[in-house]
Amino acid sequence: MTVRYSGKAWDTHFLPRLSKLEVEAIPKETALVVLPVGATEQHGPHLPIFTDTLIGDGFITATFNHLPDDANIWLLPALPYGKSTEHMNHPGTITLSAQTLMAVLMDIAMSLKRSGFQKLAFYNTHGGNIDVLNMMGREIRIATGLAVFNLNTGSHNTSEGIITPEEKKAGIHGGDEETSIIMALKRDWVHDDLLPSELINFPESTYLAFKNKTFAWIMDDVSVSGIGGDATLATAEKGAALIESGSKILAEALLVFAAFDMKSLISLKVGR
Repeated sequence: MTVRYSGKAWDTHFLPRLSKLEVEAIPKETALVVLPVGATEQHGPHLPIFTDTLIGDGFITATFNHLPDDANIWLLPALPYGKSTEHMNHPGTITLSAQTLMAVLMDIAMSLKRSGFQKLAFYNTHGGNIDVLNMMGREIRIATGLAVFNLNTGSHNTSEGIITPEEKKAGIHGGDEETSIIMALKRDWVHDDLLPSELINFPESTYLAFKNKTFAWIMDDVSVSGIGGDATLATAEKGAALIESGSKILAEALLVFAAFDMKSLISLKVGR
């Protein structure tokens, strides 16, 4: 793994490494600030509780290698805590309440606004944060005028040909995909002798579609081991391939966000 805080993302695009005068000199009208949002929560007997935040570090480090050197895109330190209340019955999980996470996100956005920035992108690596981030994007837009964008790990099909369709459906937490990525990033943090396999018994009815969140659940409702998926399939080679494909898509998305003008949404052809 690349040493944390080493590489292009950290050497030339890490906002907090700049002085206040350097931040002041950034052309704010074209700048995009990226806030990774992770979690500190259990990922079964084999993975570190830092998994989600570590995945974010790995992906964002690779992503900036795909950006032009002069990209006006700036990285903030990751939030290592998220809304992980669905995992709080498991040892090691450290969670924020939804209300606390909402307040933290708003405070960060307000701070960026005071510094003159106009665009903020959330890069989220934990499923339990998605609903909060979606809601807060609009609340921040209303309160600050910032253009707010959301990106979630796994929201784009970056695992085709790497992760089987069966595992893509079943591997919602700590399975092949996440285990492979951690193997690629921090091989010695994975307990090979404890790799679990536990497939969730998904309801057959489309009215109970699991990933559409049509019913509320916590991890204890769906898993004994604390995972969903088959970690025994994982390899570091898969993880490296997932990081490479995912970081390319993430880089493309960030460039689109940076170039996007909210005013372009209003049509000049308005009929009666």
